[in-house]
Order: sequence, then structure tokens, then C-alpha cells
Amino acid sequence: MGPIKVAIAGLGNCASSLVQGVYYYKDITGKEERVTGLMHPDFGGYLPRDITFVAAFEINKEKIGKDIADAIFVKPNCVAEFAKVPKLGVKVQPAPIKDGVAEHMQRPFICYDPKELQPVDVAEELRRSGAEMLINFLPVGSAEGSRYYAQAALEAGCGFINCIPEFIVSDAGWQEKYHKAGLPMAGDDIKSQVGATILHRVLATLLMDRGIDIKETYQLNIGGNTDFENMLAEYRLKSKRISKTQAVTSLLPYPVPTRIGPSDYVPFLSDTKVCYISLRGEKWGGHPIEISVKLSVEDSPNSAGVVVDVIRAMKLALDRGVSGPLLGISSYSFKHPPQQVVDSAAKQWVEDFIEGKVER
Repeated sequence: MGPIKVAIAGLGNCASSLVQGVYYYKDITGKEERVTGLMHPDFGGYLPRDITFVAAFEINKEKIGKDIADAIFVKPNCVAEFAKVPKLGVKVQPAPIKDGVAEHMQRPFICYDPKELQPVDVAEELRRSGAEMLINFLPVGSAEGSRYYAQAALEAGCGFINCIPEFIVSDAGWQEKYHKAGLPMAGDDIKSQVGATILHRVLATLLMDRGIDIKETYQLNIGGNTDFENMLAEYRLKSKRISKTQAVTSLLPYPVPTRIGPSDYVPFLSDTKVCYISLRGEKWGGHPIEISVKLSVEDSPNSAGVVVDVIRAMKLALDRGVSGPLLGISSYSFKHPPQQVVDSAAKQWVEDFIEGKVER
């Protein structure tokens, strides 16, 4: 069915996990009944090995100019190396800096000096590379940068996958732009394969389905990678807190005191994320019930296990001439999609989309 040509904005830990994973799963045939780590070994005829990376954009001068295969392991990236990635023959290019780095992180990121290096025209480079879609992996809080890339993808005729909590795919104005251009989009804010948001949603749904009245709930997250270091700047967290909170509260038919979001940066945790979830409620006869859960995961591979399906869903949409937001894969794979539904319904939408029973 041909390669899936992907460009990446932001070559951090999540991008590293995604690139490595494509080569980790390079030998699967798609005929396997189950493959550890994959929700869909075969997604509408496409396998992980069909994904090829044709362009990458960065502001870290230590990554710029390197082959993608080398750049994905440059510090401050700290994700474990779990697959051998061959040289791809694609060099990382300097991107416009915009708001892609918090002030307190400019030294760790070793951001390039605009007086010494000029950024490329991203739309032009997307066209030159033949990219079919662009993935936004910029740091949380990159409002200006995310919209720059969304516009560049639009101008270049690429689909757009928004993995961060900037509300683009869920925005009616951007939806209309992509509809008119005949291009698909998916987002916003990627869910993990099994992470804090999906676990919190499952627990909340379970309690409601069993007749429990939820009285209050919280979700606190700590980690040691650059994502958590970036989020020390509270001003960059506004959309993140909205996204993570609405992902849970959208399932509740009544208002509940809720606190959800990143709570601290712990450097020695490296790429490990630790989440604490609590739900308190009342059951039969007004008696109390409390659930407390601790989840510990390698953060970046957790997102890559979802993005690999989003990429293939977008390729199917491109093949079929579908435009605008992809409702099924967005609702199933993102925290702030254009339409929030329960996960079981979203999963069915994805299966129906794969089989061609629904358009998007």
C-alpha cells in the first residue's frame, strides 16, 4: 500500500519513542492475533513498518543538522534506547523558535542563536520532503508555535496531528480551514496507551455505571523528563489543565470538585511518570467508598503506542479523501477531541472507520 511519509515538529522523548518503535516492530506481518504493545498490528492494511520519517524540525542546536537516527538520543532526551534505528538520510532542520521553549529551559535546551542560524520555511520543506502529515510534538504551552505548524501543514497540503494541549483540531475555525483544503486533522492532546487520563476515565465510568455518586476526585502527576521541567512554568499550563480536567469531567453528568494536572518535576525520575488518582463517593445507603491508585509508567513510549495508530488512521483518511477532524481516532486517542464520548463508543468508531463503515 506504500509508505506513510511523516514529518515531526519537536524531536523530544515522544518523537524518539515513536521513531524507535517503528523499527522495534519492523518484522511483524499484521497476521498476528496479538502483538505486545500494539492496539492494532494491522490498521486498515498498514503496518508500523510502513511509516517513514521524511522531515524533522527542532530548535535545539545540538540536534539540528544531525540525522534523525542520531538526534533522537541527544540530551536532554532521556528515553531508554529500546531499538536500533538505522541512518534515515534525513537531517533535522532549524525551526522558528516562537514560544517553543520556556524561559527557564533555554540553557538545558541549548536553543540556537537566531543571529547565527536562520530557520527554514517549514511549509516549503514539507512540500520538498513529500510529507503527507505533520505531527506536533512541541512542548506544552507552545501556543504560537503550534499554530504556526498547523498553518504550515495546511499550506503544504499535509494532514495535521496535534499531540499537545493547544486547541486546534477542536477549534471550529481550524476545522473549517482543513475542510476547505481537503485535509484531515486529529487531536488535541494525545492520551497515553495506559496513562493517567484513560485510567481516571475508566474508574469514573465504573463508579457511575455501578450507581456510585462521585463527590470529589483528583489526579496528581510527577515526572523527571523535559515535559515536566517545561511545565514548571505555570503560565504554560492553562490549556493542559483544561484538557486533562475536561477529559474526565466530560464523562460526569453533574459537577464534581476536581483537581487534575502536573504537580511537580522530579529530575531523578527521568522518563518515568508517577500518577496518583483518588475518587471519593457514596454508594448504597449513603455509605462512603474511596479508590486510591498509583500508576508508574515510562512516559514517552506510553504516548507512542497511541500515535502509531493515529498516523495510520490519518493515512487511511488521506487515501479516502476525508477532510476535517477525524472524530473516531480523535475521541479515542486524544484528551480534548472535537467530540467527547465514552471510550467504548470511541473505540467502536475507530473499528468502524478502519472497516469503512463510517467516513471519519
